[in-house]
Amino acid sequence: MPLFGNTFSPKKTPPRKSASLSSLHTLDRSTREIELGLEYGPPALNIGGQSLKFEDGQWLSETGGSTSNRELQRLKKRNLQLEEENNLLKLKIETLMDMLTETTVEYHMIEKELEDLKSQH
Repeated sequence: MPLFGNTFSPKKTPPRKSASLSSLHTLDRSTREIELGLEYGPPALNIGGQSLKFEDGQWLSETGGSTSNRELQRLKKRNLQLEEENNLLKLKIETLMDMLTETTVEYHMIEKELEDLKSQH
């Protein structure tokens, strides 16, 4: 015996209307070409004064700067590569300076030993 009365029985939904709300399907081909044009192009929209265009699977901004989103991404990637190269070169300079310091110290030690030997004889 169910706790709240009858078992669950959902109401039947009314059948959907099959007619489209758009009247474009009623137009013949030539009228559709005139209305819509042959080239539809990529989807574009304007929201809050900013134009966006859908290309290659992503929305690109058409306003707000002289460089495109693709160019900006390329520049960011190049900047990252240059920063990594700069860090590597800094490390190499530091290693070379350490090597030079060590060699200079060894040279001065040998030079001092030679002077000491000369002064003894």
